[in-house]
Amino acid sequence: MAMQFPPSGDDAREADALLPRSDSAGRRRSSPVQSASPRPQGSAGPRRQSSFRHDVGHAASETYLVTRLTFTLLQYLGLGYRWMRQLLALAVYAILLMPGFLQVGYYYFFSSQVRRSIVYGEQPRNRLDLYIPKDNRRPCPVVAFVTGGAWIIGNFPQGTISDMVSDASQGISFVCNNIASYGGDPNQIYLMGQSAGAHISACALMEQAVKESSGQPISWSVTQIKAYFGLSGGYNIHNLVDHFHQRGLNRSIFLSIMEGEEALSRYSPEIVVKESSTRTIALLPRIFLMHGTDDYSIPSSASRTFVDVLQQVGAQATLLLYEGKTHTDIFIQDPLRGGRDPLVEDVFSVIYADDATRQNAASAPTPRRLVFEWQLQLARWISPF
Repeated sequence: MAMQFPPSGDDAREADALLPRSDSAGRRRSSPVQSASPRPQGSAGPRRQSSFRHDVGHAASETYLVTRLTFTLLQYLGLGYRWMRQLLALAVYAILLMPGFLQVGYYYFFSSQVRRSIVYGEQPRNRLDLYIPKDNRRPCPVVAFVTGGAWIIGNFPQGTISDMVSDASQGISFVCNNIASYGGDPNQIYLMGQSAGAHISACALMEQAVKESSGQPISWSVTQIKAYFGLSGGYNIHNLVDHFHQRGLNRSIFLSIMEGEEALSRYSPEIVVKESSTRTIALLPRIFLMHGTDDYSIPSSASRTFVDVLQQVGAQATLLLYEGKTHTDIFIQDPLRGGRDPLVEDVFSVIYADDATRQNAASAPTPRRLVFEWQLQLARWISPF
């Protein structure tokens, strides 16, 4: 899915971590955007990056860009029955969950704990959002999160896979080199991606490890990442081309995104791991792959196989399966449902390894429900993902 959900007001108090959200957009557009240097942390914390009026203007320009790219994309896809059915299902799915989306959107635009559209690169959409915990009197753990979107939403045809990986790596570099200025702990940085974002961030991680182990110039080090969380990702693209085609992502379109069949191995982290030196593998952080057993968009076997390969070459890898969960359950429906969230608890158990801080996190207020249960169940049934 393309949408990354910021926490609700109660959730933000619960999560004592900075959560940068990176848009890994392509580089096909050449108009430069002036880089923003981080502002030092003062007694009141970093100042907001832009006014609400500026944010609305930026949102309008982004909407125009996305609309234009959508029409361009539809020219690639055609308007066949399958795509019309998928688009209709997506529209109904979004309408059912709209009450939750509106509350999340209100938090995003009006909460003082959100720093929106921080520029991290020269391309128009090289921007990330920072979610600051309410209590940031001490340096906080940081989760750099790369959103999903089938490699299409927000990316293609504006850019292809190499652009997406490069943008993600640049965003990670910004976090590693600047997060201390926003109250983050540079010694506690975690990398996480969901769906296509899990694949893109894994590619960026492996690409960086290969560069670092061979002595190439780097702007951030893999050793700065304490752990990697891959949520519902695919890591061997060769094995997914036919699956995606059957699910509605046309083979020719997907191969165009991946820059041709000859590039599939390069952008398959599982294959890169098999071909990497022991020196490269030794640089990798702890890896946690998370997947729902009822995920039909990307089968859980993709994570299971990648964990097996990682363990065979000596990397620290753990597989966490969520019984009966679909592709959207653990990322959309469950957070909107409120209450205990097994995924969040699993992530916290890694980040807050110290018993005292884990106890504080566990005692935080329980997130509230944002959508009625009947809407969640109907949305789950009609979801095109």
